[in-house]
Amino acid sequence: FHLSIIFISVFTCTDEIMQQEIRPLVAVDIIEQLHRQFAILSGGRGKDGAPIITFPEFAGFSEIPDEDFLNVVTYLTSIPSLEAASIGFIIIIDRRRDKWSAVKASLTRIAGAFPGNLQLVFVLRPSRFIQRAIADIGIKLYRDDFKMKVPIIMLNSVSDLHGYIDKCQLTRELGGTLEYGHSQWIHHRTAIENFAMTVKTTAQMLQTFGTDLAETELPNDVQCTEELLSAHTDHHSKLKDELKLAVKQGATLLTCIREPVTRSANSKLSPDELENVATVERLLAQLDETEKAFDQFWTKHHLKLEQCLQLRHFEHDFREVKLTLDNLMEAQAGFSDIGDSVTRVEHLLREQKQLEEKGQEPLEKAQTLALHGEQLIQNNHYAVDSIRPKCVELRRICDDFTNETKKKYDILGKSLELHKQLDKVSDQWCEAGIYLLASQAVDKCQSQEGAETALVEIEKFLATAKEHQLSNPKEILQKLEDVQEMFDKRQVSLKKLAAKQTRPVQPVAPHPESSPKRASPKTTRPAGVGGPLISAFRYSIQYYSTPYFFSFSHIINELIETERVYVEELQSIIEGYASEMDNPSLLHLIPSVLQNKKDILFGNLPEIYEFHNRIFLKELENCIENPELLARCFLKRKEDLQIYEKYCQNKPRSEALWRQCGDSIFFQECQRKLDHKLSLDAYLLKPVQRITKYQLLLKEMLKCSKNSEGTAELEEALATVLDIIKSVNDSMHQIAITGYEGDVSELGKLLMQGSFNVWTDHKKGHNKVKDLARFKPMQRHLFLYTKMLLFCKKREENTDGHEKTASYSFKNSLKMSTVGITENVKGDNKKFEIWYNGREEVYIIQASSVELKNTWISEIRKVLTGQLEACRGKTRCDLMMLPSSCSCV
Repeated sequence: FHLSIIFISVFTCTDEIMQQEIRPLVAVDIIEQLHRQFAILSGGRGKDGAPIITFPEFAGFSEIPDEDFLNVVTYLTSIPSLEAASIGFIIIIDRRRDKWSAVKASLTRIAGAFPGNLQLVFVLRPSRFIQRAIADIGIKLYRDDFKMKVPIIMLNSVSDLHGYIDKCQLTRELGGTLEYGHSQWIHHRTAIENFAMTVKTTAQMLQTFGTDLAETELPNDVQCTEELLSAHTDHHSKLKDELKLAVKQGATLLTCIREPVTRSANSKLSPDELENVATVERLLAQLDETEKAFDQFWTKHHLKLEQCLQLRHFEHDFREVKLTLDNLMEAQAGFSDIGDSVTRVEHLLREQKQLEEKGQEPLEKAQTLALHGEQLIQNNHYAVDSIRPKCVELRRICDDFTNETKKKYDILGKSLELHKQLDKVSDQWCEAGIYLLASQAVDKCQSQEGAETALVEIEKFLATAKEHQLSNPKEILQKLEDVQEMFDKRQVSLKKLAAKQTRPVQPVAPHPESSPKRASPKTTRPAGVGGPLISAFRYSIQYYSTPYFFSFSHIINELIETERVYVEELQSIIEGYASEMDNPSLLHLIPSVLQNKKDILFGNLPEIYEFHNRIFLKELENCIENPELLARCFLKRKEDLQIYEKYCQNKPRSEALWRQCGDSIFFQECQRKLDHKLSLDAYLLKPVQRITKYQLLLKEMLKCSKNSEGTAELEEALATVLDIIKSVNDSMHQIAITGYEGDVSELGKLLMQGSFNVWTDHKKGHNKVKDLARFKPMQRHLFLYTKMLLFCKKREENTDGHEKTASYSFKNSLKMSTVGITENVKGDNKKFEIWYNGREEVYIIQASSVELKNTWISEIRKVLTGQLEACRGKTRCDLMMLPSSCSCV
């Protein structure tokens, strides 16, 4: 912004110097006319500072073309400052060697074409006696013909002129001492104007380059960033060279103008020359100010480009290190074996050692890269929000690898100790047993006494198992199983950490569950039209399919209890998530895609919470003692409950945003603090589930209170909730309409929407086209408003691997004030017709069922009837306003 102000200042300054608004000419444009020297601006001033323009002796003055004369005089009057020009110009016409006719011609031409403000006109009349006499008579006779409103003073000699103007302000030709060289004057003027144009052109180049820099998008890879930095640096160097040349040009010009004063201490610059000096100095100052502003802007831009290059190098190194670390963690996770022998365990320990040594280099790179990232953050890098999470991730992986390596060494060490003990025991005991069995001769065991002796020896040997801690072999096996279980559990944990989390669709229970504290996987839900309501209906049908409710009081208690839980859950979402997005200590964890989008993620959830907490919950609690008031709560708050329509319309945007950033550390930290089983997106489905639950609870109440007092109000309350659900569903379809150029909010209330087979019949069309159209129905989705009927084509697209998203491409529309309807079509009781303009264009519509057809016909008939009654009412009003004498009545 500051740089733009400087450029505007430079352009204004140079335009003032060049006088572009007043004079489209510069000295170089009229250089030949100026060299003829029939009019000069010598630099002299009157006693009050008025600029002096001299018309010296010029034999062919009357032969000068009018255009040349006007250009030169206009140019000369544009040179003095506005302050000097406002005093008025003094004109000196030297015609001492000429005739009265030349004097008359000069005055006439000046009077008719002088563009400036005149103060005085001095005429040095002809010196010859006869011409002087004629001039005296002529000026008296023709003074009024010159049409000058300023005095014309006729002078006999230059000495008379000195009585009005000091000699120091007059050139030598007029008897003065003012030094004036016409060629040098032209040279200075062209040089000043050329320098002014150079300054303006340089400023324009700087502005163009500055605009390009400001609009430059930062590249996403190292190579493009390096190329952009190099290109901008080269361009900046060239512009700096241009600036240096411009400054050098200005300094040289300033030296030339001041040259007389430098050469002689007694010399003085004329007022015009002083103005030239001031002009060049002002241009140099503007150039210097422009350069400083541009340098400040370039410094910031260059720093940002260098930081961008640092960021791209950091991101590139991060991706490489992260890939290496992931492979390392995957390899570590594959070490699930604890060995089944001493040899196997020792081999596993060697492999673990090799993996540890292999991981030292990538771990050191990761730590170095994390340290580099912290240095970038300390140096006020602009991408802190991108760098800090990567540093945290690198250190986390390093810590995980180190901790897991330590645990594996510990487990393998215990396994090795156990196997060595088992080997020792088994070797000693088994060898002794084998020796015993081998020493028992078979022939000695053939007798009873020999067999009994052998059995005693065996029993004694088995008794020695206690000495070797083998009295309970299952205990040793259990130890092995315990170790195996430890590895199994650890393996599962590592797989969970390494694998990308996915979130299966799961219903949200109405009460908090007392299961172990753990983070729930994320839920993936369809982003299509009506998705939230469909999920809520599925949940409700599943939950209420069991015989849970058995009395009216139980239903009311369930309603109030779940309402309390619902309010508490909404409060926890707002305080635990939405408010935490404004917590300065957690700002570095919030993804950039989520910045300033809290309203999109949560919609009008705070409004829903305020309504239920302050109003609806209290009204429902009052129904504990007066159950008959329950239905009235819903009827009374019918308008308030429309807030759910706004929430559901925003739900697709909220879900799309969640899919981009739901796995961020910020949400995991909030979930941990709240001790929630489920992640945020499951709780954001609660409002949709709640409005659906009201419907199911009211249905259960109607079953319990059939044909009793208050049934009618319950039915009306149920109808109210169903209307809200229908309105929400309709609005979810409506926001998916594309291609309609008008504003759907101006079409009135949306009454119905649905898909149909449609045929068209145009009387003006070709018969073959009509016949072909009758056999090929179009699939159209109709939206019925009070003022318009829209025909759309339903389209479904897969988005980001999720379920299909429906949209409705606008095709045609009919104004309801111009249509007619035919309720029955021969041959198919599911068809009806909509037509207009005397059936010139007919739309044959086929519903999926007779019931659906009748519902639509009923709604269309209500619209048409309402329009007819409104028209009749308007006609009656118009008739009532006519005067009683009107014959039209």
